[in-house]
Amino acid sequence: MRILVTGGAGFIGSAFVRRLLTGGAERVTVLDALTYSGNLANLAPVAGHADYAFVRGDIRDPDTVSRVMAGHDAVVHFAAESHVDRSIAGALPFVSTNVQGTQVLLDAALRHGVGRFVHVSTDEVYGSIDEGHWREDQPLAPSSPYSASKAGSDLLALACHRTHGLDVVITRCSNNYGPYQYCEKLIPLFVTNLLQGKRVPLYGDGGNVREWLHVDDHCRGIETVLRHGRAGEIYHIGGGAELTNRELVGRLLAACGADWSAVDHVADRKGHDRRYALSAEKIRDELGFAPEIDFTEGLAATVAWYRENRDWWRAPAAEAVAGA
Repeated sequence: MRILVTGGAGFIGSAFVRRLLTGGAERVTVLDALTYSGNLANLAPVAGHADYAFVRGDIRDPDTVSRVMAGHDAVVHFAAESHVDRSIAGALPFVSTNVQGTQVLLDAALRHGVGRFVHVSTDEVYGSIDEGHWREDQPLAPSSPYSASKAGSDLLALACHRTHGLDVVITRCSNNYGPYQYCEKLIPLFVTNLLQGKRVPLYGDGGNVREWLHVDDHCRGIETVLRHGRAGEIYHIGGGAELTNRELVGRLLAACGADWSAVDHVADRKGHDRRYALSAEKIRDELGFAPEIDFTEGLAATVAWYRENRDWWRAPAAEAVAGA
């Protein structure tokens, strides 16, 4: 199978590419604009692979997308503006990339007869849930410009399946963590700051609840959906490890040899969802998928990776947008 991976130089996309090429059975083309969070160093472990090709380009450019799309059997679409704080500061790039860019890809996939289009989305499209777990048929209620733009792209992908018959499958995941994550997100921001003896910001009372999923489990789930998911369906890939932000920060402080004196309590984010939680019954029952990486062990390994790879993050960390 020849697979086009958009956003393949980013955190999750690069983990997926490394997984595919390490397996050795696929030909992979990465399309990435290399904006601030895209980094070719993320793909260095597979850069010399005979079945790997990289194209620098923007998913909003129809000519580039059409040229790259030709000859591929499947698309796995990661490319997106993804940081909520940045979307609150300025929503237009999120609408342009996440909505318009997705439509450009869908149009090209139809034109070139692509066999499967996997659209990678997020639990944030549902908004907040006080108790219980969202199921795949839950109505969307996004709270931020980021999640609204992802919800829009989800609906475009489903509409393309229903109107034109494109084989579309959507995945929605919980919060990811692991190596190579850009340092604006909570875990790498806090770890890299603490390793440098800097302070860290915690929003509000720290009671916001998130469910955590290791990036390697996420990529294994996406590959499962790519190969075995039903066309037109949505699959949740949940991590199952629920923590308040305050609980998570406590673990990060301990892992980095710091204490609560390093934490600044800052004003809460606008429109901050209180809790996300996904039901992962469907992907378990239909496709036999469940996460395998224990959160405590995965978090310890992630902290160790940032401690051992300071050259990778030192420059990007200085540019990161603070906030958790």
